Amino acid sequence: MSTPTQSGNIKETGKIILEQEAQAIFMIAERLDERFSDAVKLMASCKGKIIISGMGKSGIIGQKIAATMASTGTTALFLHPADAAHGDLGIVGHQDIVLCLSKSGTTEEMNFIIPALRQIGARIIAMTGNQRSFLAQNADITLDTGIEKEACPYDLAPTTSTTAMLAMGDALAISLMQQKKFTQRDFALTHPKGSLGRRLTVKVTDIMAKENAVPLVAENASVADLILEMTSKRYGVSAVVNEEGGLKGIFTDGDLRRLVQSGKEFLNLSAGSVMTANPKTVAPNTMAKECLDILETYRITQLLVCDSEQHPVGVVHIHDLITLGL
Repeated sequence: MSTPTQSGNIKETGKIILEQEAQAIFMIAERLDERFSDAVKLMASCKGKIIISGMGKSGIIGQKIAATMASTGTTALFLHPADAAHGDLGIVGHQDIVLCLSKSGTTEEMNFIIPALRQIGARIIAMTGNQRSFLAQNADITLDTGIEKEACPYDLAPTTSTTAMLAMGDALAISLMQQKKFTQRDFALTHPKGSLGRRLTVKVTDIMAKENAVPLVAENASVADLILEMTSKRYGVSAVVNEEGGLKGIFTDGDLRRLVQSGKEFLNLSAGSVMTANPKTVAPNTMAKECLDILETYRITQLLVCDSEQHPVGVVHIHDLITLGL
């Protein structure tokens, strides 16, 4: 079992490592120049694919960058440089852009395919810490991810350098997303599975209670009738409407508790006299995510759904959204 002193040393080491890697990101941010803008513009105008390549740990970072770009509106894939040299270069076309990752810029497998990429006609963007390397000198654009030292105490294991590459890759992907005006709706189409996709694709009309399941009473109805309607529909709420069926207000179980606590006789009062006017409502085509945001912002548990003429056509409860995993 670790002693307090040993645990303290471990914690301090962890803190130092995190600070070193954070500082490395800060330093590459400070050095960021127009080459970054040029790279984003080139990628945004690409008529083909964005292909990311790297060996070892750089390759793993490259796979993550490719996945992030693919999920944010940029056609991207990962190409292992060793496989590329044995036939997989066939996926590269003259309209493609190849993003090459290498800390040293001297990775043999990577540099071996550079002349072939040139002959194919693909544009090359390098991400390296060595601006004088073969890779940097043979790229159309070079992004500087140089670091002072790895977090590894022997300055050997790729740690800080891969963090810098990962951060630069995220900067490229999100900048590209903004250049392409990639929306939340677009994001949902690439993430249909799980709560994220459901938040951005499911609409209120897909989950709301409809027709006879919607609790509502006329504004001249008694509070007794109002309570009966509210409890029978089990949503803890009832809409209060005028003669034309237009929404006038809302009555919730919270309003009922406050009436009970007041100690006054209220069962024969009219619904219109105890309702809350101008309640929060949503339209049927409102996205589930937006509906959830409203519920959380105003700390309420249900929303009335109204059509364009403010007629209540549904009700949605926060439990409906929770059931969906939102």
